[in-house]
Amino acid sequence: MGRRKIEIAEVKDPNNKQVTFSKRRSGLFKKAFELSVLCGVEVAVVMFSPGKKPHSFGHPSVNVVADKFLWKKQTSNVVRANYVRENDAPNEVDGMERLCQQLSVVEVHINEEHQKATELDKIEKEQEASHAQNKELQNSPVLQRMVEDYVDAIEVSESMLLLAKEPVVGISNRTITKRRRRRRN
Repeated sequence: MGRRKIEIAEVKDPNNKQVTFSKRRSGLFKKAFELSVLCGVEVAVVMFSPGKKPHSFGHPSVNVVADKFLWKKQTSNVVRANYVRENDAPNEVDGMERLCQQLSVVEVHINEEHQKATELDKIEKEQEASHAQNKELQNSPVLQRMVEDYVDAIEVSESMLLLAKEPVVGISNRTITKRRRRRRN
């Protein structure tokens, strides 16, 4: 009695279906492990039992392999062909595709937010540097002296304008005119 070929079709009895799943799952995981050891490849197998429980095997881990796969998918413009077997439930495949698309959208948003955060950090550093320069200038004795000189010049100009409108008491316009004539000569 050797192995005999069995027809590949869905098992109808739920108990037999669960037993077949358990045996074949362990065989599939064993083959995946052998492939990873013999060929030095990273492997991930994810499946759901007939009872909707998740089962996975990965070398080095499912997360590492899935992250690499999704990152490569995102960075390359190659469209992965969907291989759907006759026994796969279309709703599960559609749900997985929808989840992959949502994950891609979320990753794009995360990258955009990261870029915005980087730009805001840069702007914040520039503002801090500008603020430090302003503080430095405010405390500068040279700048303070310049401001004092400008204030003095404004006060002198105001006084000159007032004197031009109203001469000082005790000095007549003739005396001012005579002095101007002397200066011209």
